[in-house]
Amino acid sequence: MCSRDCCGGPGSSQKSGNTCTDKKTKGLSESEKVIPTPQSLLDNGRIQCSLTPEELRALRVLNEDTYPYEVIQEIADFIVKGAGMRPKIGIICGSGLGSLADIIQDAKIFEYEKIPNFPVSTVEGHAGKLVVGHLEGAIVMAMQGRFHFYEGYPLAKCSMPVRVMKLCGVEYLFATNAAGGINPKFAVGDIMLMHDHVNMLGFAGNSPLQGPNDPRFGPRFPALVNSYNKDLINKALEIGKSMGIESNMHVGVYSCLGGPTYETIAELKALRMMGVDAVGMSTVHEVITARHCDMKVFAFSLITNKCSTEYSDKKDEEANHDEVMSVAKNRQKACCELVARLVREIHAQS
Repeated sequence: MCSRDCCGGPGSSQKSGNTCTDKKTKGLSESEKVIPTPQSLLDNGRIQCSLTPEELRALRVLNEDTYPYEVIQEIADFIVKGAGMRPKIGIICGSGLGSLADIIQDAKIFEYEKIPNFPVSTVEGHAGKLVVGHLEGAIVMAMQGRFHFYEGYPLAKCSMPVRVMKLCGVEYLFATNAAGGINPKFAVGDIMLMHDHVNMLGFAGNSPLQGPNDPRFGPRFPALVNSYNKDLINKALEIGKSMGIESNMHVGVYSCLGGPTYETIAELKALRMMGVDAVGMSTVHEVITARHCDMKVFAFSLITNKCSTEYSDKKDEEANHDEVMSVAKNRQKACCELVARLVREIHAQS
């Protein structure tokens, strides 16, 4: 037992050092020495922590890099059992496009934080809810809020919900996003149907399929040359024409950068030279995961700002999140109608 005369405390004969600790650690290597927790961090024998339960849960999930098949199956079973229905179409709502989930009827709503082993969304405009219900006669499930690489999640975790959708019974993935328009012909508020992508994160060796492959999801080396379903693209163009928005619809190439910073002028010029029409911070890894497990994919970008490819001192030419949210809010009605009518077409053919 350590006495008041030990360890250099008040009244101790020791002027410096810690005799008690020195005795206990004598002969031990530096890695074997144990430094006691300071009393200031203890409260009745428990370590104090300033994190909320929600933050602790997010931290725990954040530290799990991969999800084995069995864990994803448990998540899917939880959702299907709670919803009492098995969806055929999955929808990922981009920034400011959460209203896509609001048009779902007989909805069963699951907050992300209450779904076992599910991450949480931390970005404004992403509500963090999973909605299962009926839309135009079809059973759908929609994510009001996705997960981004810049939030600290690895790509496998960002796209993990796509595999959950697959095990819930989803055959079609609709992925939407808010993007910056690089193509000079695009205007703010336009809709770009994605027919291809440039995977910039993949150029850096980062993929949602990294690590051991589970053949229950798909092959080790999936092909992506026809990632975006041409029949769905053509049907969406027909729907856009009947809606009277054909002049505001385009077909183009999307690219995902890591974020959270918006792009530099030089980066935008390089992307344009590569044939990219719109750029964002999501979607590509979700599409890769969906195609890996043989889901049919339809995706579109709502152009929420025009990317400047010329140097300027004007602050109003800089991209910002408030502008993204404002444009998405103004165009959500058209986006919702496009999705609903395409869902109706798929349901009618099934």
